[in-house]
Amino acid sequence: MNSKGIAAVAKTIRSLSIDAIQKANSGHPGLPLGTAELAALLYGEVLKHNPANSKWADRDRFVLSAGHGSMLLYSILHLAGYKVTLDDIKNFRQVGSPCCGHPEYGLCDGVENTSGPLGQGIALAVGMALAESMLEAKYNTANHKIVNHYTYALVGEGCLEEGVSSEASSFAGHNKLGKLIVFYDQNKISIDGSTDITFTEDIGKRYEAYGWQVLKGDMYDVEGVASLIEQAKKKENKPTLIMLKSVIGKFAPKQGTPSVHGEPLGEADVAETKKNLGLDPEKFFQIDEEAVKYFADKKAEFAKRESDWNAEFAAWAKENPELAKEWKASYEGTADGTADDPTYEVGKSVATRTASGDMINAMGLRYSYLVGGSADLKGSNKSGMKCDNGTFSPENRKGRSIEFGIREFGMASECAGISLHGGLRPYCATYLVFSDYMRPSIRLAALMKQPVIYDLTHDSIYLGEDGPTHQPIEQLSSLRSIPNLQVLRPGDAEETVAAWHMAMEAKDHPVLFALTRQNVPVYAKEDKNWRETIKKGAYIVKTGAENPDVTIVATGSEVNMALEAAAKVSGKAVRVVSILDKNLFESQSEDFQKKILGKGRVIVAEAGCKTGWEAYVSSKKDLFTIDHFGESGPAKKVAEHFGFTSDKLAELINA
Repeated sequence: MNSKGIAAVAKTIRSLSIDAIQKANSGHPGLPLGTAELAALLYGEVLKHNPANSKWADRDRFVLSAGHGSMLLYSILHLAGYKVTLDDIKNFRQVGSPCCGHPEYGLCDGVENTSGPLGQGIALAVGMALAESMLEAKYNTANHKIVNHYTYALVGEGCLEEGVSSEASSFAGHNKLGKLIVFYDQNKISIDGSTDITFTEDIGKRYEAYGWQVLKGDMYDVEGVASLIEQAKKKENKPTLIMLKSVIGKFAPKQGTPSVHGEPLGEADVAETKKNLGLDPEKFFQIDEEAVKYFADKKAEFAKRESDWNAEFAAWAKENPELAKEWKASYEGTADGTADDPTYEVGKSVATRTASGDMINAMGLRYSYLVGGSADLKGSNKSGMKCDNGTFSPENRKGRSIEFGIREFGMASECAGISLHGGLRPYCATYLVFSDYMRPSIRLAALMKQPVIYDLTHDSIYLGEDGPTHQPIEQLSSLRSIPNLQVLRPGDAEETVAAWHMAMEAKDHPVLFALTRQNVPVYAKEDKNWRETIKKGAYIVKTGAENPDVTIVATGSEVNMALEAAAKVSGKAVRVVSILDKNLFESQSEDFQKKILGKGRVIVAEAGCKTGWEAYVSSKKDLFTIDHFGESGPAKKVAEHFGFTSDKLAELINA
């Protein structure tokens, strides 16, 4: 180990971090100052990576869960040779700079994930480690190991206080994800003071209870930390938490205090910190030549690791052409198998959750890399994959069906981690109302442009007896407001098939299904080209007339209600439109929208709140929606109680 080189890198990380933060007049210097040696050790001696190719499939992953300390990551990426320039660092936290306030996936070379809201980083890391274990079991052979890497994460007290870290850590321990190594920056400082004011549990015992190996050390004993990492790697059946005592803001005049956590040091303290580091207090963005030389000397070694892997991969692909075909398909997002879509007769009543379950199994045959499961609701969600290799477990890493447990937030974040890792397409399932537990992760997946699929069922008051706590009202409009999230609410089983095709074709955004618990009839569709038209978000189910008097715009189970209501109306031409994807429909040309909606009166029918539908109608009375919480009782009785029936809709049409 080149201790001199690591020390020079750590000094330079501190130098770049404090100057970038001071120049921006914004940022968090405490973590970069406190953990610089760890970053230097990881990127110089520990990680299997090649800065010349940040997308190498078998690289080790590093997740900065404590994303507020982003200058730590930008500094080490620059020094290690990733495509992060000194000018990028000088523009830290400025509009258009890849060096954002928190690391953002896709904007900065070498950044593995967007990390902002604390706790999600460690959950994403769990998903990455899960993906590695599944791919290792699927692709490695007796002669070749083409998947063999680790996932590392750096967390702080804030990450471990957030509930999602508990969900994900429990999952990781239960599933014995031994290639997950997490470093805990144990500085005992938060924004409001010492963590002792709120956070006094025994973290080590907590993680041992989760089924983790827990190791302890000193952040600044570089050789000791390296030894702990080697010890962690030897424990193949447990993830490892390495607790490292540290000093927040190390070398700053106010080190060890909340003052250095989340604000620039100030010019005087920056100068004093530089003196403590042996740097010139009058110079800015100083880079130690020894740090430059250290990584220059590593360049060939980094490249050789990848080239050796490329040779191994080529030999593996030659020996295993079918596996190689699956690998290629998984990274290109194309089908590598065959299966017929399920078909449904008009008039047959099928819950859209059931049709979705049918499609999971069809898609599972068509895409060998589709994996996923439910938050302990597989039977209720109809989300089980029968065409898989069984259930994923420590004993069966080839299983494609995942038991996430009652951990909705953790499940969603782990699926985002699986997607970020690459090589697998994840879906997860629960009830629509529990999207409230998942929302921060759904938002992060949308921000990172990850095509995670959310299979959410029990989408309205029609789930009945469980009552208002489980009956979604505001969730649909709330989810539709998340940028880059595609929300699909199919009206029948046939539309559900179409929705799944749209989801699997998505490459740069997550897709969410809102599906019925109750059976709904498959309806005849007068648009004979509806499977193409629906790709624009909406289509005409019942034409009514070329210029209808009334158009009922409906989603999900309310399409059937609209058809029933239209049949009860005489003397008026009534059109029924199914909107599968409201946002997609609204992105179409004005001519297309007018063609679908017609020129007459429009009524909106959806078993949820009116928010977002107001522009469709000329009078508020034409919003046939539910803007209050539900009621416990049989589904039909609940609907009658609230006047949400085809009879009442017909009365509104005639009004």
